[in-house]
Amino acid sequence: MKITVKKGSLADVKTEAFILVFCEGEKTLSGPAADIDRKSGGLIADIIKSGGFEAKPSQVTMIYSRTLAAKRIALVGLGKKNELTPEKIRRAFAKVMQELRGSKVRKAAVSLDLSLLNVRKEKVVSAAVEGAVLGLYRYSPYKTVGREELQDVQEMTIVPGPKDYALVRDEVQKTKIIADAVCFARDLVSAPANEMTPSILAEQARGVAKRKNVSCRVLEKGQMKALGMNALLGVAAGSDQPPKLIVLEYTGGKKGEAPIALVGKGLTFDSGGISIKPAEKMDEMKTDMAGGAAVLAVIRAAADLKLPVHLVGLVPATENLSGGSALKPGDVLKSHSGRTIEVLNTDAEGRLILADALSYACRYKPSAIIDIATLTGACVVALGEEVAGMLGTDDRMKKALREAADATGELIWELPLWDHYHELIKSDIADYKNSAGRLGGAITGAAFLSKFVGEYPWVHLDIAGPAWTTKDRGYIPKGASGIPVRLLVEFLRNRVQEKK
Repeated sequence: MKITVKKGSLADVKTEAFILVFCEGEKTLSGPAADIDRKSGGLIADIIKSGGFEAKPSQVTMIYSRTLAAKRIALVGLGKKNELTPEKIRRAFAKVMQELRGSKVRKAAVSLDLSLLNVRKEKVVSAAVEGAVLGLYRYSPYKTVGREELQDVQEMTIVPGPKDYALVRDEVQKTKIIADAVCFARDLVSAPANEMTPSILAEQARGVAKRKNVSCRVLEKGQMKALGMNALLGVAAGSDQPPKLIVLEYTGGKKGEAPIALVGKGLTFDSGGISIKPAEKMDEMKTDMAGGAAVLAVIRAAADLKLPVHLVGLVPATENLSGGSALKPGDVLKSHSGRTIEVLNTDAEGRLILADALSYACRYKPSAIIDIATLTGACVVALGEEVAGMLGTDDRMKKALREAADATGELIWELPLWDHYHELIKSDIADYKNSAGRLGGAITGAAFLSKFVGEYPWVHLDIAGPAWTTKDRGYIPKGASGIPVRLLVEFLRNRVQEKK
């Protein structure tokens, strides 16, 4: 969807629908709403007076007019002003755009009151744009029957006050870059596994590297073997698809600056291997590369925003299948770090491929390491489907990530990583075992990963719950969520501000 910013009056914009935003309890019309109400013969005042529109959170009421350039007026509720948050604005704009799409509207225009929130004006703009763009997302490249009916809203025009034009224009541009990156991640995760193999994922990374200051290297099987990446190769052994270690680097920071390493799990399909998963919902295991997709999307956004940071993105990409050459329970692997791993469960494969990628990340002497992975079902049991788990060794970075999560609505919750959990991953015959059983599984999985990050500041995000949703949630339609792309971009932007 194209988003334009225009000067002038909302009522004068040539469009198909006007969007008017209200807080609950507002009785007096002002600004663009008063202007449009007068030109429509009092339609808005009448419906509010009759109780037909109360401005409850995400309430949308459609009015039809014959006297305006736009034939529709969409009234959107935000709830009580003293309870208003950016998240409520996102949800409200997602709802109204979905309603307009359902009414076959192709163009809409809105005037935003930038004083809605008791924070910087930019937050109102970004929340509205995120809600509109992300709420309209749908994955439909394989739809052929009835495709002509898949009409979308093609353009949203924002008409700010004359003093806010430059601010709104700049914020729209930045937010659109981030929202498009989220949609890019959603596309990668949504793609069926036969159309998103490790090789295809590597091609997507090369596409990201066409941007300025971004480079891409892809390590092939032979190179990984020479580097001793037997944990990654062990997981890949049962598949005919060649594994890839994708290395994306964005050099937007000062020369010589230590990079932030982002490591994303890239299981393009996970059957569980010999420790095979149940058939029910196995189709959703195409999403096991959501962490890797997030890494590609974050680097894409950072490059497009021209953030002054240095990033290295590592995505170990493979399938986990059963077969004659597949990894077996009881096998022992020597990892890239030199440490040995006893494989008790081949379905605990994500931590194996991440072990090699994390230790490889240490070669860059990073200022921080963040890994993102759909790692454990245990995290979903602990926190539900809408919250990611966070564990790590650096309190300052965890605090910064929490703040970014609160700002973006991509929620995270810290789990403990106390010493006694590390005892549970010790192996009788090797250095570590890849599974400590069901109890505390999200924590013991993170404890395992911690053995491969050296002394570098490290945080692990387990996104197994929120990476994929089975029902519509506001601006996150059913399917791939693109979490935690916005969270990580916000973290990076905040980090840049702290250095100024």
